Amino acid sequence: MSELTITTEAEFIRSGSTTFRQTNLAFFAAGFVTFITLYDVQPLLPEFAREFGVPAALASLPLSVTTCTLAIAMLLVGTVSETLGRKPVMVFSLFLTSLLAFTTAFSHTLSSLIVVRLLQGLVLAGLPSVAMAYLSEEIDPPSIGAAMGLYISGNAIGGMSGRIFTATVTDLSSWRTALALIGVACLGLSVYFVRHLPPSAHFRRHPFEVGYLFTSLYRQMRDPALLCLYGLGFLIMGSFVTLYNYITFRLLGHPYDLTQTLVSLIFLVYFLGSYSSSSMGRMVNRFGRRAMICAGLGAMAAGTAITLAAPLPWIIIGVAVFTCGFFGAHSVASSWVGRHAKTGKAQASSLYLFFYYLGSSISGTAGGFCWTHGGWGGVAGLIGLLLATAFVIIALSTRLSTEQPSGGIVGEI
Repeated sequence: MSELTITTEAEFIRSGSTTFRQTNLAFFAAGFVTFITLYDVQPLLPEFAREFGVPAALASLPLSVTTCTLAIAMLLVGTVSETLGRKPVMVFSLFLTSLLAFTTAFSHTLSSLIVVRLLQGLVLAGLPSVAMAYLSEEIDPPSIGAAMGLYISGNAIGGMSGRIFTATVTDLSSWRTALALIGVACLGLSVYFVRHLPPSAHFRRHPFEVGYLFTSLYRQMRDPALLCLYGLGFLIMGSFVTLYNYITFRLLGHPYDLTQTLVSLIFLVYFLGSYSSSSMGRMVNRFGRRAMICAGLGAMAAGTAITLAAPLPWIIIGVAVFTCGFFGAHSVASSWVGRHAKTGKAQASSLYLFFYYLGSSISGTAGGFCWTHGGWGGVAGLIGLLLATAFVIIALSTRLSTEQPSGGIVGEI
């Protein structure tokens, strides 16, 4: 396959440099846009159930269809970025998703809302997997963990801000007003991203070939190390979305009877998640990736158990512990994918995020049935099952690493 080398000799972006700071701020803004537009409807699920007269599982569809189409589209977008370039694809994605976020304000039926959110998932795919590939290619290898952690911090703060802002404006006005304002703000952040992200310096362009797409994806799926990471992505994201989808139903109902605004304040724990993603990204160099993922999974399991308590303060503590564990585990696992993949980094990242968001779609909706039939105990039971499976995968990865020291999960640093 022919390749056109865009640049042959260019330095990687190193931690501490002005370019490193500009790049991180640009991706912080991009992550903010991605997650505020992706999850701004999450606190509105009880509102959708009330306004459209549907059960919890159906009310979750405006979120689930977005993450599902996002997952599928990312399988193609990674390859498209190999042809069109990393930055152009990300820019297109950010601007179009911002416009669609604004459009959701004009949805007056559940079906029309689902259609717009489905389209939003398709265009959002142009940012997450391509961002991971860009960072893996352009950032100095020892600095990748910290850069990925800061990018995921933008995800965390964007997700938190979207949920709190949406819930607060919904109480004061309507959810349609909230979503329209978010779309306008995201357009401004997209302009910032365009102006401050450096062009790719280590990108190698591939002519678009359908055969290359499938052979590259097939090659990534044959790697046992990557398969373990893909499984982890599915399970940890499935757990995370399930908890946050239905904690709002719990706190809006008896005996808590909180308002949308008060319930949304629980998302302030995202600040802790932002900190944990950055700090665990740095600690990888000292303790190794596998140990840090286990620590994150342990925190998620402990947090889930704590939420089973009835007092509201204990529920908040449990959600906070869970959130720290999730963002730490995700930042380490996602950076590991880019570091481990020797070729087709965009495809490897796309597959990780495919399983990651597929977990969100499947578990996020399945949790609705658990809530309907088993209450919060049923939701916590589903999360516990997902996390137990994640620990099994970690144990399997350890065995693969021992049996295949040169071909298993490598790069513990």
